[in-house]
Amino acid sequence: MIELFQYTFIRNAIIAAVLVNIACGIVGTFVVVKRIALLSGGISHATFGGIGLGYFLGINPIITAIPFSLASAFAIGALSKKGKLSEDTAIGIFWAAGMALGIIFINLTPGYAPDLFSYLFGNILTIPITDLFIMLALDLVVIILVIVFFKEFLAISLDEEFSSVIGIPTNVFYIMLLMMVSLSVVLLIRIVGIILVIALLTIPAAICRQFTNNIKSIIISSIITGMILTLGGLFISYMLDMASGATIILLLTFAFAISFGIKKILAFLKIKRNRST
Repeated sequence: MIELFQYTFIRNAIIAAVLVNIACGIVGTFVVVKRIALLSGGISHATFGGIGLGYFLGINPIITAIPFSLASAFAIGALSKKGKLSEDTAIGIFWAAGMALGIIFINLTPGYAPDLFSYLFGNILTIPITDLFIMLALDLVVIILVIVFFKEFLAISLDEEFSSVIGIPTNVFYIMLLMMVSLSVVLLIRIVGIILVIALLTIPAAICRQFTNNIKSIIISSIITGMILTLGGLFISYMLDMASGATIILLLTFAFAISFGIKKILAFLKIKRNRST
């Protein structure tokens, strides 16, 4: 196993797994608490338009995906809050439009689109070092925003209506939260792909939330849980020669099932113990 670390692509994959789970642990906690997981899926699929634009312009698709993802998050948030359009309708519109734009751009691009499959379903083993620097920069943006505005993000996640009453500009922070989701989506694209983004963004936080309601504890434990399971999925996929993104998601799902079972057993034992006393 140790000899694997001599390969550059393995080292890059490990670093990527660490970087991506920092953002996902932070943002995913707010996504789970505020129950906007479906919105994350909408943003991720809309981002495919940016991937297609990158192929069309002949530049790194991750670079074009960033502004495209941010614009989609802003538009979904603005339409649902200011345009009186239901959130699920806004998600559906941008979900379909983003995928359609991506397909059109790719069709207009001469020749074959290399690595397109990895953007759809992820391949952590093909991440170049340039993408690692992009991930690091996006991580820093997310960390700074959460440190500066932690109380505001916490307030709108727990009770948006009350937050508005006490004077917090909820629409502004809601859109900022969606933009952090969009940055996390860009981080995840090369790991698990556009199709599977929701899982890595939500499952670690969902696992940890079963055992604590403290937001800071959920964030820290989500980061650690995500790192362990992502690295575990990476090595399983490498050893068994399976798709890395799908393997990571299946391991996450299996871990969630185990944690759910443990939670139920603990709850049953607690009830039984209370009855006996």
